[in-house]
Parts: sequence; structure tokens; C-alpha cells
Amino acid sequence: MKWRPQRNPTAACEYGPSSARRRVLTVPLVPEAVRRARRDTAMALSEYAIPTNSTFAGAVLLVVSELVTNAVRHAADRSPTADVTIAVGGGQLVVGVADQSPCLPDVSPGMTGEGLRTVAGLAAAYDGTLTVEPATHGCGKVVLAGFRIPEDFGPFAGRRAGVRAR
Repeated sequence: MKWRPQRNPTAACEYGPSSARRRVLTVPLVPEAVRRARRDTAMALSEYAIPTNSTFAGAVLLVVSELVTNAVRHAADRSPTADVTIAVGGGQLVVGVADQSPCLPDVSPGMTGEGLRTVAGLAAAYDGTLTVEPATHGCGKVVLAGFRIPEDFGPFAGRRAGVRAR
């Protein structure tokens, strides 16, 4: 699997800070996709000067694992692949997982499963959010988790609070 700097059209590329650097990885929705997405995300974090042994990187990697696992479990029957996007810029990091299934999970408090509750909690721990939106191209959805990058992590870190995934 290979990261692309950006590909159009994909819903996940539309999200994150406007000046962000983005990486998009397309994974087949099979169980092995979780391991591959996690490994390749760790490499991308390293390229962005985010230490892969940090608590922050651990949170991002767990979010990628949970979101890709959900896509494998709930979207594989309608979507052969998912796009995993990592966008960084303006003190934010946004993880997006886009698939072709039109089913939008309810991310309201008390309505999500354990995996999305974990994702929401990890995003909130870094002044971020969890959102789900229909794909911009009209087919499928994108699940987005936004984080504020800790101040001491490289050129993409920032001091902004209240990060929103979009």
C-alpha cells in the first residue's frame, strides 16, 4: 500500500485545515487493513515530526484502528475499499476514514458503540471532535476525528483550542 499526497475525488480530502498536508491511503476492507493502516499511519506521523512512541501518536493510531475496524465490520458489504486520510496543519491533525456505505452512525452521546465512544474520548482529550458526514461526491460517508497537536510536536503543532474536524 502506498500513501498518496492527495487524490480527487475523495470525501476525506475535503476535510481538515485548508493549508494542511494530506496523505491518503486506500485499503481493502478486509481484517488485514487495520494493521496496514496503523503501520502506514505511524510512518506518516513520523514524517510529520510526531514521535510515534508518544501518547498523542498512540491515541491517533488507536483512532485509525477503531475507524478502519468499523469500516471492515459495517461497510465491507457495500464498499470494497476505504480511504484513510491523515491531514495536518494549523495545529490540527484530522483522521478521516471514507467508505461507500451510506449508513451514517449516530455519534450523539449515548448512541455510539464502544469503538466510536473510544474515538470520541481520545479526540476530546486533545481538544478535538468526532463527526460523521455524507461523502461530498454523494456516495458513502466519512468519519472524522480531529485533534489539537500538542505544542511540542514539530512544525505542525499549534496553540489553538477547540479544534473542529472540519
